[in-house]
Amino acid sequence: MAPAADAGVTNPRILVFSTINISDPGIDLAGSRHLEYPASVQTMAVPCSSGLKPAWLVYALDKGFDGVFVASDGEECSYLPDCAERTAKIISQAQEMMAARNISPSRLKMAAVCSVCAEPFANYMREFAETLKALGANTSAA
Repeated sequence: MAPAADAGVTNPRILVFSTINISDPGIDLAGSRHLEYPASVQTMAVPCSSGLKPAWLVYALDKGFDGVFVASDGEECSYLPDCAERTAKIISQAQEMMAARNISPSRLKMAAVCSVCAEPFANYMREFAETLKALGANTSAA
């Protein structure tokens, strides 16, 4: 899908990396409860957010997403006790890569989303969409 041609992005495309055991059920709950958040949000489930590669996050922006959101397990990860720290390092590395390519680091966010965090997730998506609207079109997209 092609990015918006002008700076006025009305429905920013957001890719959410969610974790299968913890954040994905919370995101599903937001949908089940019919909570309001942008319809342009798409999710991709992964086993653990600390397994993401910084280049994957930047690649999503290159391919037309206006923003990437990592819904991490936080301290509840069933795989690694230091998952939150590892994921934060991945986000930092990706944001450095983005800055080197003149992509606003604000296009990448991370927050812990638990299995019952439906309302916080919906709030994160609404707030992130507003941030992306203010940033305008993602000019790095191919």
